[in-house]
Amino acid sequence: MVDDSAETSQKIISGDGSKLLVLIAEDEFLIQANLENVVTEAGFEHISVSNAEEAVLALEEDSDRFCALITDVRMPGEADGWDLARRAREMQPLLPVIYMTGDSAKEWAAQGVPNSVLLQKPFVQAQLVTALTTLLNDAAASSVGQ
Repeated sequence: MVDDSAETSQKIISGDGSKLLVLIAEDEFLIQANLENVVTEAGFEHISVSNAEEAVLALEEDSDRFCALITDVRMPGEADGWDLARRAREMQPLLPVIYMTGDSAKEWAAQGVPNSVLLQKPFVQAQLVTALTTLLNDAAASSVGQ
């Protein structure tokens, strides 16, 4: 049997019928491409950028279009993933944030935004999908009645 999961996966739909859009900030091309495949196969759409500054610009354009942020911690430029997530939360306080790092996990407690998830590289695809869906469900539950 042939696995057609990429073709048959359904899009994750928001309450207004639009597809959920994830912002990916990762400077390493191969990792970025893998992340794109994972979120697409999980039914999400994505916009990918290679540094925090580009991600902030995308958020400033319209932060409400994004359902989540997946960011590397260490990227080129003045800002890093910690800075990006703090800026994103200023614009959208309940935005789910997933950090990825190979060497900065010990900084998460001090630098990470509340109610975020940190994935230590390398991680398996299921960990990313689980983190993303868990944070989205938590954010939806937090926004009920607001």
